[in-house]
Amino acid sequence: MHRLSVAIITRDEEDRIEAAIASVRELADEILVLDSGSTDRTVQRAEAAGARVVQLDWPGHVAQKNRALAMCSADWVLSIDADERLDEELARAVREALADPGDRVGFELRRLSSWMGAPIRHGTWYPDRRLRLVRRERARWEGLDPHDRLSVEGPTGSLGGHLLHFPYRSLGEHLAVIDRYTAIASRALAESGVRAGPLDVLVRPVLHFVKAYLLKGGFRDGVRGLCLAWLGSCYVVLKWGRRYLGDPPGSP
Repeated sequence: MHRLSVAIITRDEEDRIEAAIASVRELADEILVLDSGSTDRTVQRAEAAGARVVQLDWPGHVAQKNRALAMCSADWVLSIDADERLDEELARAVREALADPGDRVGFELRRLSSWMGAPIRHGTWYPDRRLRLVRRERARWEGLDPHDRLSVEGPTGSLGGHLLHFPYRSLGEHLAVIDRYTAIASRALAESGVRAGPLDVLVRPVLHFVKAYLLKGGFRDGVRGLCLAWLGSCYVVLKWGRRYLGDPPGSP
């Protein structure tokens, strides 16, 4: 069986880091937590749970995850966030993949996110396939902050089970993340030379709602599906609206 490093980036995740580490402890030869200035007990709890903790500054989502990838020592790396954990079926699938990966250099996981106390199984939230288990030397994080993605050079496969995801502690936190992430995304678009016009602000949010609620079956998740389709549209209009109008000074 190939050796496995698990990489987790954190900041102020004391209430969630232990569960994330516990879900991979039996699989991992090494658990690396790369922390960027936590002011709570994240570092202490991660160390007590058996992780190797490194503390550095915050250069952005993509750069930080590439740092964590480079710090891992095993040939294979599983990247998860502090608000994620493996269910039992996925843990077995990871173990089997590491025992005989064949010519594959990466594996996709299905992420099942919960919102306001219930799993979301439709809309743009599911199935949320994420490449997370990779051969370290063939992989790299890419994308525009804050939306990072892991890519590999070579063939990939997919695993059963679910990566359970608990992204927001409350609706208020969700709204705060939308505000913060749209500011980051708008600036990333500007730095990449991407322009925005009135049609981006008017049309893209409507298209997102139609896709999330109707085409992807978000209505099957009831009121939660409606709320998430609407919140997703709010994200889109703020992202492109901020790019069109320009980020205000001092935005997150």
